[in-house]
Amino acid sequence: MSSALAQYLLAGLTLGAIYALVALGFAIIYNASHVINFAQGEFVMIGGMAAAVFVESGLPLYLAVIFSIGTATLVGFALARFAVEPARGASVVTLIIITIGAAILLRGLATLVWDKKIHPLPAFSGDQPIVLGGATLLPQVLWVLGATALAVALLSWFFNRTLTGKAMLAVSHNRLAAQLVGVSVRRVLLVSFALSAALGALAGILIAPIAFTSWDAGVMLGLKGFAAAILGGLGSGPGAIAGGLALGLIEALGAGYLSSAYKDVFAFLIILAALVFLPNGLFGRRATERV
Repeated sequence: MSSALAQYLLAGLTLGAIYALVALGFAIIYNASHVINFAQGEFVMIGGMAAAVFVESGLPLYLAVIFSIGTATLVGFALARFAVEPARGASVVTLIIITIGAAILLRGLATLVWDKKIHPLPAFSGDQPIVLGGATLLPQVLWVLGATALAVALLSWFFNRTLTGKAMLAVSHNRLAAQLVGVSVRRVLLVSFALSAALGALAGILIAPIAFTSWDAGVMLGLKGFAAAILGGLGSGPGAIAGGLALGLIEALGAGYLSSAYKDVFAFLIILAALVFLPNGLFGRRATERV
């Protein structure tokens, strides 16, 4: 394997891990409410911006990470409680429009609460490059990959071992049946938004030491996370992970061997290709209708 290819693969896995976390947020909310939350990218922005500002104010990095994830989680909970949940009887299109409006509002509030500057976040364990298999990587890359793997493992445990997680799975499979056995759909909705916000914030924090962060950093990351969710199959957890990694690798290899000027185009091409050739995604459930 050439050093250039190894470099592109590492970059693709790093990007893919971030896209996978964002895509998981889309999948969790879609399963709970069948709503595509276009404010997911703003959770990424809040996590990165809050962490950067907390560190700039003198807070230790580990506390800044904890507080920023908590801040984003509260924002996600508030969005579900005061915007989405009161409109639960509305059409899906109306709910999607609500999330788009929430995204615009959160970006506006970010400029008021913080600013429009680009903010750095210190690397978790230094900036000394590591040479691995002919490729050079920053220690932060290992944090991205490790934290993503840990988050996926914890999510698997949560959904398979806890009552709340099993209730969320029940709602995703059959909302009416879950209600009939006493599952609170309202509680599932609130937990879903809070959990997806925490995942988005984690993604924003992990990528900020590499790519910096700003008030509009979540726009493109949110769109690429949505592309990954579509590619993997909207509502599929394994699909979100596979779609994120695939998109990251495609973007890195395309930028390396074709042109970096077109790296943001690949996400939109994947959305179009998936909708035409794989409408259910790689892992999506095929819709059936009984007559």
